[in-house]
Amino acid sequence: MSAPPELPEIVRRAFDVSRRAGYVSFCRNETGRLLATLAATRSGTLAEFGTGTGVGTAWLRSGVRADAQILTAELEPRLAGAAAEIFEDDPQVDVRTADWATLLDQGPFSLLYLDSGDPDAVRVDAVADLVEPGGIVVLDDFTPCEQWPPITYGRVDTLREEWLTDERFTAVEVLVASDAATLIATRH
Repeated sequence: MSAPPELPEIVRRAFDVSRRAGYVSFCRNETGRLLATLAATRSGTLAEFGTGTGVGTAWLRSGVRADAQILTAELEPRLAGAAAEIFEDDPQVDVRTADWATLLDQGPFSLLYLDSGDPDAVRVDAVADLVEPGGIVVLDDFTPCEQWPPITYGRVDTLREEWLTDERFTAVEVLVASDAATLIATRH
């Protein structure tokens, strides 16, 4: 799949690298535009756990301010290498081939972007202290749900429920497309 021409140059480059790497699972454009918008409000260090080939990172980079940096970790060396190629000459982006847990001592972060694909890694208790007061956590890849408690695939979506009810955060589910939702949580 080729990237639409109206995308930011860094995002188009990330799509090209992802395609060459044979990687098709990446941040949707709707979520990406939300990430770029949120990144534009942040200073300090933004972090991403689970870089893939860097499409989400590219969206963050397209909106990031000059006084901010992005730190991202990808466990799979081949994917991290592809992402590093995109940002090799960019002093505002640090791509690491590492488990996200190696970034625990790099916070607190002003924005933390997480993929909901590994629910145990993105539980509120696992990451709450990594976000500065007023900082934002973004979790993507949710199926939209209009009921409470949230049900996904016939079961209570405990991850979504946990984020939407945790007293350390004010959180909202945002529909980014008819088939995709993102959670945004701000740390008190």
